[in-house]
Amino acid sequence: MINIIIILSIIGVFLSIYAFYIERKTRENKKYKAVCDIGNNASCTKAFSSSYGKMFGISNSLAGIGFYIMIIILSIIGYPKIFFYFSIISLLFTIYLAYVSFFKLKNFCIICSLIYVINILLVIFGYALR
Repeated sequence: MINIIIILSIIGVFLSIYAFYIERKTRENKKYKAVCDIGNNASCTKAFSSSYGKMFGISNSLAGIGFYIMIIILSIIGYPKIFFYFSIISLLFTIYLAYVSFFKLKNFCIICSLIYVINILLVIFGYALR
């Protein structure tokens, strides 16, 4: 079970790094189109460059990188309860960001949705471990 959590977290790190890359490229070039931009209402760039792309002044993608690295470390050193509580907190942010993406921005973001799924799975596996 720990191996699954670590694999999910590694995928989360890579998705978050890609999200950060998109943020940076969009800041440098307003015309930049990410691979995951497949339409006007299906755009990663739209999600990451919106005002909701940051919380508390920190880029969501950078927070995601830190979160997934922390989950990997907690999994390796064996703190399943702490891991579970952090995954619950991430689920709350996931619900909020999914709401913003789908209802406020009226946008589907492939990368975001994959991250949402990973965060939900981390809660499920964290619950099983605690």
